[in-house]
Amino acid sequence: MECDSVLHTADSYLEASYREAGAVAELAASDKVVKYAGLSSQGEFVPIAVESQGPINRDALQFLSELGRQLVETTGDVQTSSFLFQRISVVVQRFNSVLLHDGFVDDDRPK
Repeated sequence: MECDSVLHTADSYLEASYREAGAVAELAASDKVVKYAGLSSQGEFVPIAVESQGPINRDALQFLSELGRQLVETTGDVQTSSFLFQRISVVVQRFNSVLLHDGFVDDDRPK
């Protein structure tokens, strides 16, 4: 899974984060729709935006829930849907740890 952009705390995102949980994910998803508007219409484009604390934009949640349902139907394993969402959570946690790690200044680094 690849993250195509990192959302910096811009005023619009900060304001949205005060309004309600998931609002930033919805804004980011809208930005992705605009960014990828020129993609071929051969398939369906569903923007997936996940906030650091877990909220996922509505369209992505609906898409991933349906994907999870189909995985359960195909594999017969009722846990596959949970595994899908757990994997997304792990990716977000790993990304957050990279951001946190890179945010520290190491004065001992060679210049």
